[in-house]
Amino acid sequence: MTATLRIDFVSDISCPWCAIGLASLEQALAETAPEITAELHFQPFELNPGMPPEGQDITEHLTQKYGTTPAQQAQAREAIRQRGADVGFVFRREGRDRIYNTFDAHRLLHWAGLPSTQPGGLQHALKKRLFGAYFTDGESPASHAILLGAVADVGLDVSRAREILDGNDYADELRRIEGLYTDAGIHSVPAIILNSRHLISGAQPVSLFVQALREIAGESPEQTAP
Repeated sequence: MTATLRIDFVSDISCPWCAIGLASLEQALAETAPEITAELHFQPFELNPGMPPEGQDITEHLTQKYGTTPAQQAQAREAIRQRGADVGFVFRREGRDRIYNTFDAHRLLHWAGLPSTQPGGLQHALKKRLFGAYFTDGESPASHAILLGAVADVGLDVSRAREILDGNDYADELRRIEGLYTDAGIHSVPAIILNSRHLISGAQPVSLFVQALREIAGESPEQTAP
């Protein structure tokens, strides 16, 4: 028997633990295939909705927001790099110089996930490309040029993406969806929701995701014969 799970992955482009969590979940899905398949849906969350497009120095931002010292931040970055390496995600060693506004990136991800946009999981591909652009390549996810380059890289319609970025398409819908998750009590990411009922918080190890997938698949009503 094959079980198909719906997975809503609530996250932000500027969240390193979200990149790690996605890579960990992907490994778990590879380990549990083909008995478990997943329909992945990437949902918006902004860690810093008031961030200006030009961004802010990352050390300054983390000090203001969390009260951490540069030494503590360097130690945390090294731990993040190691966790990323463990699941095959590369964080550039020199660190992230700035943190940026991600609202336009989320608008494109929402568009990429619409059934009418493009079949074949290109929302997933765009999400991964944007994580790589920011964390691996050090590029700004607020830059329209970077966003359009990512759209082109994954095979989405660049002309339509440019229209979205030049206008206000999906802005109201995005804010509505963000509000649904915060109203439901989600205030940190990644938040991974399986079959709209089970919440896994944080960038958990592959083994935990494997266990959760198998347990939930066992109770899933969405089972089909092979």
